[in-house]
Amino acid sequence: MSEKVFNCGMELTLDIIGGKWKPIIIFHVGNKKVLRYGELKRLIPSISERVLSRELKELENNKILNKQTFNERVLRVEYSLTDIGEEVLPILNSLTEWGNKYNKQYKYAQIAL
Repeated sequence: MSEKVFNCGMELTLDIIGGKWKPIIIFHVGNKKVLRYGELKRLIPSISERVLSRELKELENNKILNKQTFNERVLRVEYSLTDIGEEVLPILNSLTEWGNKYNKQYKYAQIAL
């Protein structure tokens, strides 16, 4: 049993998948099904390598991401969503749709993709 105590399920959820980068990582991995580290870095160019590595490790430790390492001539690592990680993807896709709708109405920012 964990020593962490939360006041509601939302606090727990945000502890696991919250922050600036984790939802974006989950979104990209989930929509591509499998991504390598370099592909993620290209999809999220403003994240530092240190932060990307840390966030991937936390998502893996929290059972949101699978990490598969291939011992080939050049080491290859692929990330995919676990079953529980897949469950959060529709929520993140809905948030993306909401953001696009909001931006269309209020011209908040430019969206590169």
